[in-house]
Formats: sequence, structure tokens, C-alpha cells
Amino acid sequence: MGSVRKASAWLGLVDDNDDERYYDDDYSEGTEPGDAWVTDPRVKVATDVAEEKGRRIGTVTPDSFRDARAIGELFREGVPVIMNLTAMEPADAKRVVDFAAGLIFGLRGSIDRVSNRVFLLTPADTEIISGEAGSHRSDGFFNQS
Repeated sequence: MGSVRKASAWLGLVDDNDDERYYDDDYSEGTEPGDAWVTDPRVKVATDVAEEKGRRIGTVTPDSFRDARAIGELFREGVPVIMNLTAMEPADAKRVVDFAAGLIFGLRGSIDRVSNRVFLLTPADTEIISGEAGSHRSDGFFNQS
């Protein structure tokens, strides 16, 4: 296609039929708009495996106190929950923290502050391993003695 024809096609003055040569009619056969791609049933979905092994972490960013229910439901199932309250008004955020405190007290869990207005709720059977510099063993990899 010449440069004048390309410019005319770009301006919409003529039809640009140059793209048609790249499509193969055999490729589009057998695909109807209603057809769905089906996964092999032998392949397990990652969420199913994670749920079986108890390797799930929930993240909830509530907009209001009404969203606290999602936090409670995940935590009751034994799922650690990261609670991000940065999008909330301070008064509502305080109510959600009070709700979470009652939740972890009743289910014997724990609550840890991750950052400003972000908290981690962990069930009783979950161990938190600190990554602070003072908690490393003295015989570790970076021991330069």
C-alpha cells in the first residue's frame, strides 16, 4: 500500500482492506460466540489446592463498617486476613479495629499492625515469623566473624 493510500486510510477517506490478508478463514472455524474454553478436568485449580492445604490469606479493604462481615467470615474459616483500613474514615476504621479485636479475642487469634492502618489478623493455629534483623541466628549465612 502506498503512502498516499495509507494516509487516506488513516484519515478515513478510503477503506483500509490491507488487514484482511493476514486473517486465515480456517483459524476462525468452529468457534461460536457461545463456545467456552474448557479446562482439562485433570488439572486442579490453584485455589482448590490452596484451600485444601490451608494456604490462603484474605485481603479486605473495607469502605465502611458494613464490610466488616467479610473480615469475620474469612477469619472464622481459619484464613489469615490482611485488613487495609486506609480507604476508611477514622471513626469507621476505629469501629472495624474494635470489631477485629473482639473477633480475635473470641477465636483466640492475634492481631498485628503491618503499617499505618493495615493489620494482620491470624488464627490461633498460625505462627508469625518475624523478619527483623535482630531475630536472625548468629550462625547465619552473613556471619562475618
